[in-house]
Amino acid sequence: MNHTPTLPNRGMTRREFMVAAGSLAVVGAWASLPRLTRAAAPVVLPPLPYAENALEPVISATTVSFHYGKHHRGYVDTLNKLIAGTELNDLPLERIIAATAGKPEQATIFNNAAQVWNHTFYWRSLRPNGGGTPPAALKQKLEQSFGSVEACLQEFAKAALAQFGSGWTWLVQDGDRLKVVRTANADLPTPDTLKPLLTVDVWEHAYYLDYQNRRADYVNAVLEKLINWDFAAENLR
Repeated sequence: MNHTPTLPNRGMTRREFMVAAGSLAVVGAWASLPRLTRAAAPVVLPPLPYAENALEPVISATTVSFHYGKHHRGYVDTLNKLIAGTELNDLPLERIIAATAGKPEQATIFNNAAQVWNHTFYWRSLRPNGGGTPPAALKQKLEQSFGSVEACLQEFAKAALAQFGSGWTWLVQDGDRLKVVRTANADLPTPDTLKPLLTVDVWEHAYYLDYQNRRADYVNAVLEKLINWDFAAENLR
């Protein structure tokens, strides 16, 4: 079946075609990223799902203020400057990531777009009074894949500590199985095979004000007290 969009007789500009074509205007599996933000031009900073002090005492309001208000906002502002006046300007965030992934000449755009997406996903991966027992369907998947929820948490913490330098640790779904993966810098799991369920940010700006160089303390506290199993369960296929 031919899915190529029909162009009006008057002809379309490149920007109009990319918007109309949707996923056909981008390449690769990145087009299947779950939509976290509204299709907006410019890209907007999504609101936090909770107050800045809601994650205390595990993550302080000061850290959230800098992390969200400076770092996350900085990626949004930089991205909008980079795509202004280009064919990417009218695309939703996930399409921008898809259109620039794997292209060295557009690495700066990809890095900022991916960091906007990663941070939005991270904030949703946390919640006040988190941790505890996952919802039943997710708990069953975790037990099938890791042996137990505790074994999953141990593997997650180990991966987070093993990440050299900046990056992210993810719980992902790979077919019928769940696994833990890590990515460096702005990268995220390739969504054709690995569906992100939740993530923990292990860039130093995520924890240094509260924990200095004690990444293990930060990761273990987040997994025990803040991880949002409900969000992970919602992301299951």
